[in-house]
Amino acid sequence: MEYRPLGRTGVKVSAIGLGCGGFGGIGSEPSLFGRGENQEQASALMDHAVELGINYFDTADSYGGGLSEEMVGRWMRDRGARDRILLATKVFTPMGADPNSGGLSRRHIMRAVDDSLRRLQTDRIDIYMAHQVDPATDLEETMRAFGDLVTSGKVLYLGFCNIETWRVVKSLWISERIAGARLTCVQNEYNLLHSEAEAEMLPVLAGEGVAFVAFSPMAGGWLSGKYSKGMPAPAGSRMELRPEPYAGFQTDRTYDAIDRVRAIARSMGTSTGALALAWAASHPHVTSIVAGPRNLEQFATIEEALRLSLGAEERLHIQNESLVTA
Repeated sequence: MEYRPLGRTGVKVSAIGLGCGGFGGIGSEPSLFGRGENQEQASALMDHAVELGINYFDTADSYGGGLSEEMVGRWMRDRGARDRILLATKVFTPMGADPNSGGLSRRHIMRAVDDSLRRLQTDRIDIYMAHQVDPATDLEETMRAFGDLVTSGKVLYLGFCNIETWRVVKSLWISERIAGARLTCVQNEYNLLHSEAEAEMLPVLAGEGVAFVAFSPMAGGWLSGKYSKGMPAPAGSRMELRPEPYAGFQTDRTYDAIDRVRAIARSMGTSTGALALAWAASHPHVTSIVAGPRNLEQFATIEEALRLSLGAEERLHIQNESLVTA
């Protein structure tokens, strides 16, 4: 396992992290709570992740309606593993019917962090992230609240998910102006079908010393090669359980692009999924990628990706072949 600097913190994070979004549910979708891994299955996944050298675990308060954090917390307690991992969790998604039970207001952040600490059975969160941006809350209020969590010791480092480049720059400016805690990492989508981060985000973060963590490196499973044109989605897959976020992929052009990537993977003697993971992880400005295996067998793709080494020319060729063209 390769370990990379988490921005300018001096902390090292594994090049592949464990996504815990399937523990107890399928992400934050309430209709799928209880449809994910149970405690025994989740613990087996976490055990194997640590065996592979993965030290970055990524969850959120809303995953499984809180079940994901609870399962991670029990596993850390039972294994005595708290100090072996860098623990990331998130805040934003409403956790109840109350109109103030979500967002990035100081009121919600201060309550949500204590709830997460309780579920995780820990005294601090290594990386606390805003799960989404919140246009309804002034960014300075959010950054001041986050900064107070760092000062209190409840949180060590700060992050934002699903954020635009201009808002990253604004957050850094606010932190400098108020002499507050600074953004440490950004977690946005990055994969062969969604590589827009290369245009602005990655260069800006590299220049500012902010880490970049890529989520959905296999585009919600599409780059695993398991979806074929005209065929039903495999049982239990994201496209069967929650197809809405990926509706835009169901085009002939996307299927053709994936076929081209599949052909490259075949010529290299590897799987499409492993090639997709290795491609995302090999960008020089990507700190880590989040992979979310649903069973132990799916770790084979991760292990395969760890053995792949892609040069700059190979990366560009693979990327060009994946372009969804008319």
